[in-house]
Amino acid sequence: MKEFALKYGCNPNQTPAKIFMANGSDLPVEILNGRPGYINFLDAFNAWQLVKEIKESTGKVAATSFKHVSPTSAAIGKKLPDDLKKSCFVEDIEGLDDSPLACAYARARGTDRMSSFGDFIALSDECDEVTAKIIAREVSDGIIAPAYSPKALEILKGKRKGGYNIVKIDPSYVPEPIERKQVFGITFEQGRNNFKIDKALLSNIVTANKNLPEEKVTDLIIALITLKYTQSNSVCFAVDGQAIGVGAGQQSRIHCTRLAAQKADLWHLRRHQKVLSLQFAEGVGRPEKNNIIDLYLSDNPEEVTGEGVWRQNFAVRPAPFTKEEKEEYLAGITGVSLGSDAFFPFADNIERAHMSGVAYVAEPGGSVRDDLIIEAADRHNMVMCFTGMRLFHH
Repeated sequence: MKEFALKYGCNPNQTPAKIFMANGSDLPVEILNGRPGYINFLDAFNAWQLVKEIKESTGKVAATSFKHVSPTSAAIGKKLPDDLKKSCFVEDIEGLDDSPLACAYARARGTDRMSSFGDFIALSDECDEVTAKIIAREVSDGIIAPAYSPKALEILKGKRKGGYNIVKIDPSYVPEPIERKQVFGITFEQGRNNFKIDKALLSNIVTANKNLPEEKVTDLIIALITLKYTQSNSVCFAVDGQAIGVGAGQQSRIHCTRLAAQKADLWHLRRHQKVLSLQFAEGVGRPEKNNIIDLYLSDNPEEVTGEGVWRQNFAVRPAPFTKEEKEEYLAGITGVSLGSDAFFPFADNIERAHMSGVAYVAEPGGSVRDDLIIEAADRHNMVMCFTGMRLFHH
């Protein structure tokens, strides 16, 4: 296939639209079902690069959930503990523990379920039946993977009344080293960002604490590769083989850190027994449960637990989850990793990260205030690596 005609570009008024190879060669993808759009392909190609690189760097299968050209999360195929299965709404999926790929997607989708609503999915390996069963019941725009089992393909083709977007990519495809795009009729040209992110990148530990366990190396690698395909400025929190909070596209780095930390905190709070024991009203769907949980954990829980509304949401009115209870629970969280796509200009980022359990940090370094950043990390006994490499993505 030399080119693929799109219904329209980013918006309906932007026509005509298509994807094609500038050198006239065949596209490295095959459309197995549906008709992906302009933004779908932007998500698909960025997402595929992310999972491909995580697989290459960690040796583990990987999955990501993308929305509007940034990942909501990315994860490797580690089994989920029971509380996380329930938090991710996959406790009833048969064969989950036997499918590393399904575990990876369950983690990625379950991290920030509100942001993942209508996501585009990328898988590093062949989509199997168990993974397809999870995807089948989620609201999603499409998927890209190097292959699909016959049963998985059958399941996925049944989504969205038969219109679900299924893209198969050639895993051996290597893009040209120079990339171009146009803005305002002007062509930009640059070398592709082929920078390799692996364990060696984390060798320059600048803090007094230099104890960096292997599992934390993996978390930092996942955070940094996630950032490589996240709209900048960006910060990513990671733990247990997955990104748990992504702050994307903020002009101020502290706002990135606050946003990512807030998402990470919500990920932890969703595993609290008060949330796991919520009894929803009959007929409340999965997307609605996400919204209800988000409001229950917010500063205005009465929007779903108030006297006049709780019966619409719950079979049993839930006990309040007080600010003090949430703070106490989060205060016990530790061992979280954090990556930043550029240096921290002020120590307030470290202080906010510490409040969300961060103990391991990877950032480029190079700020005139690096000494103050290191001092703040040392104050909290963190391990911090200077990578020497910025990871802006636009």
